[in-house]
Amino acid sequence: MMKTLSILGSTGSIGCQTLDIVKSNPDKLQVHALAAGKNVRALEAQVRIFRPALAVMMDEQGARELKGLLSDLPVKVEQGMQGLLAAVSAPEADTVLNALSGRIGLEPTLKALDAKKTVALANKETLVAGGELVMAAVARSGTRLLPVDSEHSAVFQCLEDNPGSVEKIILTASGGPFRGWRQEQLAQVRAEDALRHPNWDMGAKITIDSATLMNKGLEVIEAHYLFGVDYNEIEVVIHPQSIIHSMVQYKDGSVLAQLGRPDMRLPIQYALSYPERWENALERLDLVGKNLTFLEPDLSTFPALVLAYEAGKRRGTLPAVMNAANEVAVHAFLEGKCSFPGIYESVSSVCAEHKVLDSPNLETILEADAWARARTQEVLSR
Repeated sequence: MMKTLSILGSTGSIGCQTLDIVKSNPDKLQVHALAAGKNVRALEAQVRIFRPALAVMMDEQGARELKGLLSDLPVKVEQGMQGLLAAVSAPEADTVLNALSGRIGLEPTLKALDAKKTVALANKETLVAGGELVMAAVARSGTRLLPVDSEHSAVFQCLEDNPGSVEKIILTASGGPFRGWRQEQLAQVRAEDALRHPNWDMGAKITIDSATLMNKGLEVIEAHYLFGVDYNEIEVVIHPQSIIHSMVQYKDGSVLAQLGRPDMRLPIQYALSYPERWENALERLDLVGKNLTFLEPDLSTFPALVLAYEAGKRRGTLPAVMNAANEVAVHAFLEGKCSFPGIYESVSSVCAEHKVLDSPNLETILEADAWARARTQEVLSR
């Protein structure tokens, strides 16, 4: 059966790897819509290869430029949030792969679920900022929310049909490029150092989050919503080899683990093929000679993970504020306007200042997000 995709964030790392999967499975996958942020030329190239009916650029100038470049093709070009919502609600598409970066992925996810689309989610900030709203939309629509993150895909694959027998979920983390460093060493870190992830090829924002361990904190909150487990039942362990992607421990003491090479095309393909498993030509995992090691995370040197647990447990608007503040701080670090330790310092400062609102609706979440972004800018400017 052919699946028709709308891919949000198509020019980013996950989006490009998703299109690799599409190219390898022309009898199973086709593209209805592609959406990108700023890279007009990359999106033009993708449109010429995959011939979607709709292409979306986030800003007006980019959309205008793309429209001119594609004037010889029968493709509709839209812009901004309106374009994203059109892409995810189009009747021609049955599956939405959300690979946007940041909180901007929340509204398209909700729209896609309300339109009863299967959503393959690579945008963890969606569940961090609006997890309760998203899971309520899943329940209303009766459709599936399938994880694309390697860790959550691993948990999804290890879970049995009786989730009541789960004792805990164990999320693995590589530890990033600064595993084993002391706090005083981190003050000298530059963006190019933090972008050298030892195992994974990812976008800039998620790579920095991996270096601070905030990425793993966001994944803890994501796992809480995806799998309905209490925060006390989610454990993080450092696994430098990134071969075991995560584990599920059951009440009888059995532990199931999902293993694979650190290649995001594996979880992407599984989210698109589910409930089937498709053949592929990707390199296979060879365990001969491999050593698998596991360590406790260094929470004193990388306190962002603690902050994320606290925000998740507090709920309300706090996770959205933490996420927004982190997006701003990471962007500042990448531009050389914030130190590496300053990312956590500014985020924790804004979280401590925030007056949490409980049971927020979408409007309240967006207001909290906007406040956190403005406040973080002020904190960083000091």
